[in-house]
Amino acid sequence: MRPQVFRGIGVSPGIAVGKALVVEVRRPRIKREPVDPARLPLEISRLRQALEASRRQLLEIQERIAKEVGPQYARIFDAHLLILEDRWLVEQASAAIQAQGVNAEYALQEVLEPVRQAFSRVEDGYLRERRTDVDDVGDRVLRNLLGQRGSVHVEGMRGEAIVFAHDLSPSDTAQLHRDAVLGLVTETGGRTSHSAIMARSLEIPAVVGVEEICAHVVNHETVILDGTEGLVILDPDRETLARSHARKQQLEYAGRALHKLGALPAETQDGYRVRVTANIEFPEELPAVQAHGAEGVGLYRTEFLYLNRPDLPGEEEHFAVYRAVAAEMHPRPTVIRTLDFGGDKLASAIQLAAEENPSLGLRAIRLCLHRPDIFRTQLRALLRASAFGSLRIMYPMISGVAELRAANAILEDVMAELQRQGVAFDPEIQVGAMIETPSAAVIADLLAREVDFFSVGTNDLIQYALAIDRINEQVAYLYEPLHPAVLRMLRGVVSAAHNEGIWISMCGEMASDPLHGLLLVGLGFDELSMTPGAIPLMKRIIRSVTYGQAADVAQRLFGCATAQEVEGLLLLEMRARFPEYFAGDGVPGVEGRPGFP
Repeated sequence: MRPQVFRGIGVSPGIAVGKALVVEVRRPRIKREPVDPARLPLEISRLRQALEASRRQLLEIQERIAKEVGPQYARIFDAHLLILEDRWLVEQASAAIQAQGVNAEYALQEVLEPVRQAFSRVEDGYLRERRTDVDDVGDRVLRNLLGQRGSVHVEGMRGEAIVFAHDLSPSDTAQLHRDAVLGLVTETGGRTSHSAIMARSLEIPAVVGVEEICAHVVNHETVILDGTEGLVILDPDRETLARSHARKQQLEYAGRALHKLGALPAETQDGYRVRVTANIEFPEELPAVQAHGAEGVGLYRTEFLYLNRPDLPGEEEHFAVYRAVAAEMHPRPTVIRTLDFGGDKLASAIQLAAEENPSLGLRAIRLCLHRPDIFRTQLRALLRASAFGSLRIMYPMISGVAELRAANAILEDVMAELQRQGVAFDPEIQVGAMIETPSAAVIADLLAREVDFFSVGTNDLIQYALAIDRINEQVAYLYEPLHPAVLRMLRGVVSAAHNEGIWISMCGEMASDPLHGLLLVGLGFDELSMTPGAIPLMKRIIRSVTYGQAADVAQRLFGCATAQEVEGLLLLEMRARFPEYFAGDGVPGVEGRPGFP
């Protein structure tokens, strides 16, 4: 009988071979129970006690994680603590108890459900996965109200269990110990979920997004988990097991070799230099950025400052975060993207009307121009922080020259204001535009005259160019980074940038995939910004070829008519050049995909 092979998203690298254990994550079941009016104050008191107990528990988890794997990962739970400590939550839940005359559990669930649904509808993957933070906090408080233990228990596992679950919250994942669990597989989740970050911090191989796999798993059967390639193999035969053990040793050896490249530049054998930088979302990721040899931060997402709060962050809060990053990375550059989500996420603070399609509505630079007070606060903080390191400002979702000029006009006005006030900043700070709309790609030559650099955000650009809703499972398969139309668009944008004498980066997920390395170098990108863990392998690829060889590979790909043809040619090329990293025959019936040792 052939092994069963499932594909998911590899979020924590490594190969594990062990026994399967399917865990049922117990979510509290809540009923609506009427409460006598005289006892309503007691319900509110129960709620407050449960919130405080939850806060203490999270602080204990945070302390343990800080000791075991580092304070930068413990800060993942800062968002959870912010939710618990937010007066809005206790006030709304208390009001629901009083108004409806119901139990605290039901009132809390009623208050949190609209928040969960709002995050579920968000198109942006990073923001959508913040729903799990709300779930995690809500479930913890509910369990404390009900007097229940944690949602998942793994104390009995020792050394050879690969855990399967529908989903795991960050708190669930934090319970796991490296000596008890070999790997994790979930049916839900994505690369930017806090559970994925926790798995990486604990160095537990993990694959997420494997739909309905729990229905196929038999407890205690042997399974192979490949968190590097995003594969799960059930009931492997001896031949597959032997190949997996060999592949594991190969990856461990290759990983040690890649680690030595950290301090070396990403330069082709004929001297063409490509800056390899990191995408980050939280300040606590900087140690990983430096450990993997990043030459700077190519994309610093600032949305975390606005999440899980009823108000807007002030200038000093912005400034403290940006200054710390600038100083930590100096003299390496840090590109900070201005606010890049919609008013639907800031509704409690700015009270905008609901939109039927927020992803195409008042978001990113459009929202900033609509609410210049929000924009100016962030720009003032960014400019002030530029006195402490090499900062660059990048506007998201630019669609035309008028929009770009309007943003620059506000920036120039803020600069003049700071000068009048005698506040120090870098007057030569570089300003860039993200190319993530088809209109921006088409008029890239015009936009290039207004900025110092471009950064291509492939996640949105591909989606808009191919008219694909990435969160619609029925059409998600049409999301193809290697579509010939996308390649032609990228070639045109690079050409437009260089013709106007500005540099160009790519910061979307496409840049994190080593399969695309030769293509992107061959197209002429000056910088590639990616997840920190992808940096060593990308450096290895760039340092192993000449620019001419990469350009030749890219040119040959333009003769392909489909994304499948492009991918096939790239796989052949990369397997021939880097067989140790691009497996082609390790798993029966599966086309090998690259991964990160």
